[in-house]
Amino acid sequence: MESIQSIKQRFELIGNDVKLNRAIEKAIQVAPTDISVLVTGESGVGKEAIPKIIHSLSHRKHAKYIAVNCGAIPEGTIDSELFGHEKGAFTGATQTRSGYFEVADGGTIFLDEVGELPLTTQVRLLRVLENGEFLKVGSSQVQKTNVRIVAATNVNMFEAIEKEKFREDLYYRLSTVEINIPPLRERQEDIHLLFRKFASDFGQKYKMPTIRLEDDAVHLLLKYRWPGNIRQLRNIAEQISVLEENRTISATTLKSYLPDAIGSNLPAVVGQTKKESDFSNEREILYKVLFDMKGDLNDLKKLTLELLKENDSKKVQKENENLIRKIYGKPEEDIEQEEEAMAEVLHLPEPVVEGKMQSPIQQPQEDRYHFAEEIQEEETLSLQEKEIELIKKSLERNRGKRKAAASELGISERTLYRKIKQYDL
Repeated sequence: MESIQSIKQRFELIGNDVKLNRAIEKAIQVAPTDISVLVTGESGVGKEAIPKIIHSLSHRKHAKYIAVNCGAIPEGTIDSELFGHEKGAFTGATQTRSGYFEVADGGTIFLDEVGELPLTTQVRLLRVLENGEFLKVGSSQVQKTNVRIVAATNVNMFEAIEKEKFREDLYYRLSTVEINIPPLRERQEDIHLLFRKFASDFGQKYKMPTIRLEDDAVHLLLKYRWPGNIRQLRNIAEQISVLEENRTISATTLKSYLPDAIGSNLPAVVGQTKKESDFSNEREILYKVLFDMKGDLNDLKKLTLELLKENDSKKVQKENENLIRKIYGKPEEDIEQEEEAMAEVLHLPEPVVEGKMQSPIQQPQEDRYHFAEEIQEEETLSLQEKEIELIKKSLERNRGKRKAAASELGISERTLYRKIKQYDL
């Protein structure tokens, strides 16, 4: 059995990460068998190296090795590509064609991006894994093949199974042994080694001096998250090698080649499983906002009715203190400071009772409703202005802390955000 170091040299694998070494070790161990292997990992981590190692160390090494990118083949022709077709099976099938499983008989097939296979093709593949049998498209004659299947995917297979995009029985057939390749950001010690290797290769390829990173650039290189993994690192090394005249690269220069380099190491929430569609979540939020608005409107109606019935605005304020606090959210210690201003806001002319003005001078019949409309408009504008003033004061006291401002006002953050947008604060 070959050592891990010799395999790295043979397949030009750079790095000393423990997880990478464990993945190579598992590949060496399963190579002599015919066990199906599933290689998992993010896009660009180098999953294609594992099937080559397995094939080269197996008893099938003298037979054919075929790599198939399942995501690059159209759904309508993938069955024909994998299993072949008979003449006249479909429009354009002018002659019989052998598929990959027939051509690779006795060898190894690498199914890259296996998570992109259509469900109908997954059924055919399951049959091949179970008993080595398959049918050409347009044929009724069962054929047998003896191939070893190594698959790879960057898809979360359990999520795909849950969404019914991948068959659970096929997953367990493919993943008899699962080999995971770690992302580049988890291989801190290997990042600079890989960059130096790529820089040296491109220096020789383009016949120019090899670029070198300054200490601050190395620090930035290790700090970056590398969402594109090794493929992204290689591309950036090539860009810098070709474009930069100064062969000593500073952090400022390197940062210009890294997308979102400043915020690249910020924490992010990942791996969340949504039970409902985004549309359903947005609809639920809109319902909550509408219910909050309805509640605020009902409270304002109740307060307005009390003002119209009573002649004493201070009495109304005292009896409805909790309701006023709920609407405007003022803490108890600030209410006393605002009593005078609130009294001015709540002050109205002589109220209308049963359509008549309670005043010494009887108003003309035709002016009664006009006066009532003016009172309602004035009150609404005054309450709105007061609400804007209270929100501004709370935001100033809690600068940059909307949660604290919402708590001080006695409303939810969502309601506060809605009111800020409504009043353009």
